[in-house]
Amino acid sequence: MRRLLPFLLLSLVLAPFAAHATAVPATFTIKGSGFGHGVGLSQIGAKGQALEGKSAVEILNYYFPTSQVIPVVDTQTIRVNIAHQVAAIKISVTKNNSNNQWTLSAGETGTISSGTKPISFTILGKQISAGNLGISDYWTLRWNESTTTMVVPSESTTTTLAHGYLQLKPVSAPGLGYRIEVTNTLNLRDHYLWGISEVSSSWPTAAMQAQAIASRTYALTRMRTIRKECDCNLYNHKFDQVYAGYSKESEPRFGQFWRAAVSATNVDTTTALAITYQGKPINVFFSSSTGGMTATSKDVWGTDYPYLISVPDPWSLDKKLNPKYSTWAVTVTQAQISQAFGLPDVLRYAVTSRTKTSAALFVTATSSSGAQSKLTVSEFKIRLKIPSSWFAQPSTAVIPTPSPTPMISESVTTTP
Repeated sequence: MRRLLPFLLLSLVLAPFAAHATAVPATFTIKGSGFGHGVGLSQIGAKGQALEGKSAVEILNYYFPTSQVIPVVDTQTIRVNIAHQVAAIKISVTKNNSNNQWTLSAGETGTISSGTKPISFTILGKQISAGNLGISDYWTLRWNESTTTMVVPSESTTTTLAHGYLQLKPVSAPGLGYRIEVTNTLNLRDHYLWGISEVSSSWPTAAMQAQAIASRTYALTRMRTIRKECDCNLYNHKFDQVYAGYSKESEPRFGQFWRAAVSATNVDTTTALAITYQGKPINVFFSSSTGGMTATSKDVWGTDYPYLISVPDPWSLDKKLNPKYSTWAVTVTQAQISQAFGLPDVLRYAVTSRTKTSAALFVTATSSSGAQSKLTVSEFKIRLKIPSSWFAQPSTAVIPTPSPTPMISESVTTTP
C-alpha cells in the first residue's frame, strides 16, 4: 500500500491535465458559398436575371445603384500585357495560308526584317536580343491581321492573337534584373472586347451584354496610365480581367454570339455603352458569385463608392445556376492551416468579425498551447485557397475558460 500511494497521488494530480488535453485535428473542412470578392456585378446573378427577362441595362442598374449606363467614346487603343517578366520567349505565326509573314522593327530605327519562322527573344542586360536579327532597346512585331495570327507563350499559357501589334520591352524587375514584358496594343471597342473571356459565350444575350459593358468600363478607367512594372494598361488575367485573345472570338459555334453581344453595346461608330457616375466611367468590379448578398467596396477594400453597395443576390445560391459554388466545401490539412496562421499547430479557428452581409472579415486560430494568430479574410483565402469570404463558423468551436489551475474545457456549439 505504501508503494502504491505515490502512484495514486501522482495519478490524481495528472488526471486534470490528461482530461484537459485535446487532440489536434488532422484536417479542417471549411464550408461556404460564392466565388470571388463579391463586389459589384455578380456574373451568376446577371445570368439569372437575364433568364428572367431583364435587359443588360436593368441588370447593371441593379448591381450598381445610382449609376447610369450611357454612351461614351471608346475609340482608344489599349495596351495589354500577355507575358510578364520573362527572360526568354519564342513567338510564332500560325500557317493559315501562304501569306503568314511577320514584320519586325527594332526601336525607332524602322523595319529590320520580315519572315515566317518563329522568333526567339532573350533578355541581354538592359536590351533584348532577337537572335541573328540583332539587339535593340525594344522590338515591335506586326503581322497581316487578315491572314495570320500570332502565338505567344507566357509563363503557363499560350495566347493566340489576331489583332493589333506586339511590343517587347526590357523592364527592371526587383530581384531579377531586367526582364521582357510583351504587350498587345489593339482597339478597345472591338478587338480587345472580342477577346474578353469572363463569361461563357453560350450564356443569355443580356448577361453577355452586361459583361461587355462592364468590361469596357473597367478598361476605360484603367487606360489613363501605363504601369511601369508591366509596360501596360492591363494584365490579361484575373487580376484585371481575363483576355484570351483570338481564341475567345473564334470559339466553335459560340464565339460569334460573344462578338454579337459586344457589337450590340456599340451605339455608333465612335461611342458605346459604359457604366458611369456623374458622367464618368465608374470604378467597376465584378466576380463570379456571392453568398447571397453582394459586398460593399468599403468592407472589402476600405474605400467607399456610392455605387458599390450591397444588394440581394439570391441567384448565386441557386444550385441550377451555380452548381459548383452555390455551396462548397474545402478541406485543409493541419500542416496547411498551421502554416497559414504561422502557428506550430491549430487546435481550432473561428470567424471573429463579419460584415453586415455575413462575409468574414477576420479569422483567428488557437494552437494547442493557447497561442493565437489573426488573419484578414483576404490572407486566409489566399493562403488556404478558399473560394469566397462567405463561409460558416466551424460546427463546433472549443472556447477556453481562463483559470489559474488546469481544468477540462467545455465544448460549445456555435451556429454556422
